[in-house]
Amino acid sequence: MPTRQQTLLTAALLLTPTLSVAQGLTINYYGSARIHAEAVQPDNTEALESYTGLRDAYSRLGFNAEYPLGHDITAFGQLELPLDLANLAVQDPWDQEQDVRVAHIGLRGGFGTLAYGQMWMPYYNAIAYPVDMFSSYYSGFATYTTFRQGDSISYYSPDMGGFNVALGWSERNGQDGDDRWQVTASYRVADTVVAVGLDDLQGETDSRIYGASLAQTWGDLYLGAKYEWHDSTIAQGYGADGDRAMNLYAGYTLGNTTVKLMLANVENYGEDIVHLGLDHQLTPALLLFAEYYYEEHTAALTEKRGGAKETAWAAEGGEVFAAGVRYDF
Repeated sequence: MPTRQQTLLTAALLLTPTLSVAQGLTINYYGSARIHAEAVQPDNTEALESYTGLRDAYSRLGFNAEYPLGHDITAFGQLELPLDLANLAVQDPWDQEQDVRVAHIGLRGGFGTLAYGQMWMPYYNAIAYPVDMFSSYYSGFATYTTFRQGDSISYYSPDMGGFNVALGWSERNGQDGDDRWQVTASYRVADTVVAVGLDDLQGETDSRIYGASLAQTWGDLYLGAKYEWHDSTIAQGYGADGDRAMNLYAGYTLGNTTVKLMLANVENYGEDIVHLGLDHQLTPALLLFAEYYYEEHTAALTEKRGGAKETAWAAEGGEVFAAGVRYDF
């Protein structure tokens, strides 16, 4: 559920469109409807029966606002709400207790970008995003880190000859209610980006996630790679000391069609994973997609139209065939 600070920030952002655009404020409204039909086949059908149905693929509705303050400084804000079309609810399809995706305000200028609120975290942006390229609900599970957190502060440096650093702090969103700290560094040269990062969850287990990523573009071919490892006092199970996640992603675009493949091994969270995808941009706003997803042990499979709390851990992995549509407006 949203914190008090997040609720106040959301209310402030909702009031933003009442300001006069003539005063220099610019507002961009947007939305994306994303839904797919799926056939789910768990390995252990005694724990979870096979099923077919609809699932939302992270639909959203929101707006961005900017206001120039002068001296090369711009104030900005963003509010984005999740729309779970399969369940006809304002909620994230995975974290179904979450009714706000993004709600942050900040300043941007020659010093870089500073923001406060609920936002995408720096470690995800630098390390996990380069392989999070699929269109279905099942995109993005093959990582140890979090995506978005509330009560957070982030700072992104300006570009320094291709070199960038980012810092993140998230109140009480680490292990055992501790604060969470993140730091990343990246370097871009031509069409190549390499990055390293630390996601420090602290807590009684002194948990840290270290990561490195590579993003490479050669014309119509895109390659992404990610490597993560846990450093903790946990002996076994999720987050165990020495656990590793390795991802290799390739995407090739020919005209309006993109073929995608990811192979991954995420210890204690899916183990061996295979993800195939086909996207076809039918119009500038309308995308059709089809995907196949396999995980050796359960990480993403849930009960029908379920979310994180309905994860079918006892299903012992399985496979999904999905086909859907994305409409951006």
